[in-house]
Amino acid sequence: MLKKLSVRNFAVISQASFAPQAGLNVFTGETGAGKSVAISALGFVLGARGSASLVKDGCDKLEVCAEFDAQGVPPALLQKYAPGEAVLTFQRTLDKKGKSKAFINRRPVPAAALAELGKELVDFHGQHEHQSLLRPEVQLQMLDTYAKLLPLRQKTAQAYKEWQNILAQLQSCQMSEQEKQRLLDLYAFQLKEIEDINPKEGEDLDLEQKLPQMKHAGRLLELAGQAYQSLYEEEDSATALLGRAARQVREMAELDENAAPVADALENAETLLSDACADLSAYQSNLNADPQMLDDMLSRHEKLKRLKLKYGPEIADVLKKAAELKEQINHLQNSHMHEEDLRREEQLVRTRLNALCEDLHDKRSAAAQKLAKQLEKEIAPLGFEGLVFEIAVEMDAENPGPTGADNVEFLFSPNPGQSPRPLAQSASGGELSRVMLGLKTVLAGDVPVMVFDEVDTGVGGRTAALVGQKLRAVAKGRQVLCVTHLASVAANADAFFHIEKTTDGKHTDVSLTALHGDEITAEIARMLGAAGDNDQTALRHAQEMLQRAQNN
Repeated sequence: MLKKLSVRNFAVISQASFAPQAGLNVFTGETGAGKSVAISALGFVLGARGSASLVKDGCDKLEVCAEFDAQGVPPALLQKYAPGEAVLTFQRTLDKKGKSKAFINRRPVPAAALAELGKELVDFHGQHEHQSLLRPEVQLQMLDTYAKLLPLRQKTAQAYKEWQNILAQLQSCQMSEQEKQRLLDLYAFQLKEIEDINPKEGEDLDLEQKLPQMKHAGRLLELAGQAYQSLYEEEDSATALLGRAARQVREMAELDENAAPVADALENAETLLSDACADLSAYQSNLNADPQMLDDMLSRHEKLKRLKLKYGPEIADVLKKAAELKEQINHLQNSHMHEEDLRREEQLVRTRLNALCEDLHDKRSAAAQKLAKQLEKEIAPLGFEGLVFEIAVEMDAENPGPTGADNVEFLFSPNPGQSPRPLAQSASGGELSRVMLGLKTVLAGDVPVMVFDEVDTGVGGRTAALVGQKLRAVAKGRQVLCVTHLASVAANADAFFHIEKTTDGKHTDVSLTALHGDEITAEIARMLGAAGDNDQTALRHAQEMLQRAQNN
């Protein structure tokens, strides 16, 4: 569960934080108030791509922190990034130059680590994401996620890659010696460029942490020495003065027990100060002001930076590129292998790939029927009568790919007597929103937090109330964050947050406030179109709506 989100200098937010509750949390506000900014910030801190344009105008960098309960995170992932921790604190910064830093429980990590852990904690439905449901590759991914076929897909992708590699070798047999040598020279040059520097994953993050200290080591040593002298070595040092005061007050306490708490506090302060002196001394000892070491670190950092610019964006991508170059060189160097041997190997790998595609097809076909029935059950109460939902799985055995040889298509009929047709041809925006809500509900599994950014797009009236009830039901046993512009959806919430944009003509800011009691009623009335703060008709309507939602 998300315990707290803190945002600083993100887009139009100077500073904001909120602590969502268990159940359904809604975010409301006027159109254009920036309701989705907090959701975007949560996505950013969980590894979503960011750009320098996200940094608030006039600021040097942005920072987003999110605290999660670690319960439910796979033990292997927890051991990898935060062993033994009960709370996970994600932190990510981004400066005006587009430089990003990421941390988990204050330890630097690649941004990919945030995403790896984040997908176990939060399932996002972004604004307008329901439109992505029209894409065949998204439909295929959803079916495979539901059927837990991702491991089989990985095997298929590996077999497909092997097959493609053999085909590339066969092609290289036909390549001229001149073209082959040109590619060998290029790949060898690139590989040598990487191997000469020999980067290590995470090395760049480590350098970025150490360099500021190294650059200012001389001044840090000077200040640390002065501080240590002030605290410990001078005749009137803080340690001496505090020790003398502690002894004097302890003598007072022997005469008057009312002074005992003050004496205890001074003695505790004396102990803390002594510990601080020891820590400061250790800090001095660990500081290194060697100019040559600083030059070496700066040089190393610059080399890594050039590698990342050319083959990155991250060190992991550079290492992956090196592995690919070795593989390409090997293919070219071994292209002299007898063509007949390659053709026999190609047949063997293609046969294995075909078998994997057949297995995927059988499992997808079985899962498609189950998912369609389950989805019908989920979305039928959302204002559909006579709904039919089908998932077609057709195999093109002659054209396998990394995901198999299937074409998957979601077919939908919202009305009785109408044959199911592809979603793109048969579903309106509001119907797509409800289908996506049902799919997200089915596919979320054990993910503890679900985020819906305007999942109620295109719906209204009685249907909007049904969507609100559905969100409330989905939120039982998990945490749901929902940005909405509909009062009938918001009325179902367990916790309310109001987002408001303010401007002085030169600067714009966004505030986020938790609402309680009468504030909630007033906000629902505003969403209903209240004429003013004292519109009694709208307030009564809001109270009735809240009461009705809580009773459902």
